[in-house]
Amino acid sequence: MIKVGDTLPATTLMEFSEVEGNGCSIGPNPVDVAKASAGKTIALFALPGAFTPTCSAKHVPGYVEKFAEFKAAGVDEIWCLSVNDAFVMGAWARDQKTGDKVRMLADGSADFAKATGLTLDLTARGMGLRSNRYSMLVKDGKVASLNVEGPGKFEVSDAATLLAQAKG
Repeated sequence: MIKVGDTLPATTLMEFSEVEGNGCSIGPNPVDVAKASAGKTIALFALPGAFTPTCSAKHVPGYVEKFAEFKAAGVDEIWCLSVNDAFVMGAWARDQKTGDKVRMLADGSADFAKATGLTLDLTARGMGLRSNRYSMLVKDGKVASLNVEGPGKFEVSDAATLLAQAKG
């Protein structure tokens, strides 16, 4: 499993873009994790699935609400990762009104989740291999703090916990 001090895996995530700009076309666009995290401080959180109850009611809204506080604490970007496709993540971004506050990044084939060792097997529940629920503070592509939830829990990957670590 990835740990504090490790570099993020060299994978590509996908991001759905509603508008053209900055070299991005409308629709899914690749996000090279190494390039996108270089020289930045990122508040990254991952969760089992878009539109799922805890993720939609608590996890994403917490990060959207605390966006200004994260910025004030020196965080450049907030990333939300889920093992879903970019179209689903784009629809979820609209539903959650993440705007330019949280980048909703798709790990469609669970490559990032597998590379970090933070997978969750929900095959018995009809969801296949997913990402575990966690958060991490990333500085210049390296893990500065990591908060992995226990099975079925939502106690340490919330926005308040990661914000306290970003301020620390």
